[in-house]
Amino acid sequence: MTPMKEDYLKIIFELGGTKKKITNKQISLSLNVAAGSVTEMVSKLVKEELASHTPYAGISLTPKGIEVAEQLVRRHRLWEVFLYDKLEYKLADVHDDAEILEHTTSDRLMNHLDVFLNYPTHCPHGGVIPSADGKYQEDSHLVLADVTDGQEVVVERFIDNHDLLTYLDDLKLKIGDRLKVIAHQPFEGPVKIRLISDQQEMNVSFKAAHYIFVK
Repeated sequence: MTPMKEDYLKIIFELGGTKKKITNKQISLSLNVAAGSVTEMVSKLVKEELASHTPYAGISLTPKGIEVAEQLVRRHRLWEVFLYDKLEYKLADVHDDAEILEHTTSDRLMNHLDVFLNYPTHCPHGGVIPSADGKYQEDSHLVLADVTDGQEVVVERFIDNHDLLTYLDDLKLKIGDRLKVIAHQPFEGPVKIRLISDQQEMNVSFKAAHYIFVK
């Protein structure tokens, strides 16, 4: 399986494709690839019975695709925990090296790494880590962009994207922060939020607001 195909399976998993239909646009935004490339890859995943596609509704993972995605996510995120906690990588920098390591790791090494890290349940950017037997608690799939004005939410996780994590680090927005959505600016403008802890207000870009999951 090619690394690009694996990236598609992982992002469909992360966006909630085990339980609901994910649009091509969501995948395109998250992977920063052209819409035509998404259509082509989705066709390949469907042909290999890793995903199912309903026209005008979206794509979801099949049981076979879910099993493959869970193993890919487990490998990737365990390495992210190791790099972040043990080697003190910056959060924005863990993805690329974890991507390399996950493709060269045996099941035996993965299980030993899991034990060494004391069976972590989530990676540094908040994503769930499936256990060796495929058990995990489902993440929230509500994104900040879809929260109604006036509602209070807690930041649960971020999409694993270097530019996004660098941007959020500059904003000082962290996992676990409680915030109130003040207003959605029109014409794909930013989302204005207020942190509950210190009442600080900030604007989160339209694109970033689609990468921040809350509950």
